[in-house]
Amino acid sequence: MFFKVIVRPDPEDGGFMVSCPALPGCHSQGDSEAEALENIKDAIWGCLEVLNQRAQIVDPAEKIVEVNII
Repeated sequence: MFFKVIVRPDPEDGGFMVSCPALPGCHSQGDSEAEALENIKDAIWGCLEVLNQRAQIVDPAEKIVEVNII
């Protein structure tokens, strides 16, 4: 799966900031663009794990099933 991210220079601290618009609040940074892109991968995984943990059953007829998308 691929995510589009936005990379921008950080004028205050140097380096680069990166965010993932598909996952609001998912941001990272790095001293180089390459480092920032590696760091956002970890941030995306972390955001997805948190979202996945929030899955709750609200109706007794429902069930939670895990699927692999990779």
